[in-house]
Amino acid sequence: MKLLIVGSDMVWSLERIYLKHFKELGTEVNLFAAQNIFYKYYGKHFLNKVLFRLGFSSIYSSINRQLLAEVESLNPDWILFFKGMEIFPETLVKIKKKGIRIANYNPDNPFLFSGSGSGNKNVTDSISLYDVHFTYDRGIQRKIVDEYHIPCRILPFGFEVTDEQIQKCNKTEEINRICFVGNPDEYRAKFLNDLASDFTIDVFGHHWERFVKHQNINIFPPAYGDDYWTTIYKYRVQLNLMRPHNPASHNMRSFEVPGIGGVGLYPDTIDHREFFREKGIAFTYSEINDCKKICSKLLGMNLPEIELFRKQAREKSTQFGYNYASRTKQVANILSEL
Repeated sequence: MKLLIVGSDMVWSLERIYLKHFKELGTEVNLFAAQNIFYKYYGKHFLNKVLFRLGFSSIYSSINRQLLAEVESLNPDWILFFKGMEIFPETLVKIKKKGIRIANYNPDNPFLFSGSGSGNKNVTDSISLYDVHFTYDRGIQRKIVDEYHIPCRILPFGFEVTDEQIQKCNKTEEINRICFVGNPDEYRAKFLNDLASDFTIDVFGHHWERFVKHQNINIFPPAYGDDYWTTIYKYRVQLNLMRPHNPASHNMRSFEVPGIGGVGLYPDTIDHREFFREKGIAFTYSEINDCKKICSKLLGMNLPEIELFRKQAREKSTQFGYNYASRTKQVANILSEL
């Protein structure tokens, strides 16, 4: 199978992870970094931002011409689009006329946009054109299958950690407190303010000072790279709070916390029960009082118990195929079958 991935080549992108593991599988694969082209243009001059926001920019047209030239050169069997915000529906039609099959993986909700980077008209107008969709959410899957009559497969998020990152975390001294890593919204702020009436909480992210001013909430800058992994590992309780556009399934952190050996405490969703609680690698809570009870229990556990839990969480996460190497095999098998 000859594959072209269309998306981002940023160091933090999922596309780079999938590209790496497709190569390990022996797939002939290339990456067309449509998002990089857009951000290079958008960030070059403030006038470019104004033109784009007013609808006078030709950057998307340029990206689509470059993509069609790349497709002509490579002639792949499949093209896997990550979200596809930069790609016109008419470009997808031209590609399909060449006999090339196209797939879409959207790590956000294609029907509900929570911000400027989560989707646009190109995303929603193109849903009906793909040969198969991949999504993390069962509700999105049902909507695509029922309303568009297109195959849609569940592709959960995963984790990608190196041996060096694991070793670094293992040398980190535990902090017996509650931690939340992520950016604020009104729901998250209210939940943490309520929780802080009984516990000290450390939060990492942008602009928390605008949302919380509780004496028991300590605010820190966002954690990136190796600092991110040590942060979600070293705290006794790593709290997970869902976004309004994604209340009922899971998110990236759901897999990253047990994947590095952290102690996750998640909202009680179907996914969190099935992937984590029932397998004994994370805890779930139903509402704020239930969360407080479980926090008290976890903070009171002795260190050997917690260390055993951490070890089992990491081992089981790999055993059950929660890493991105396994996710890539899943996608490769589905595309080959189709």
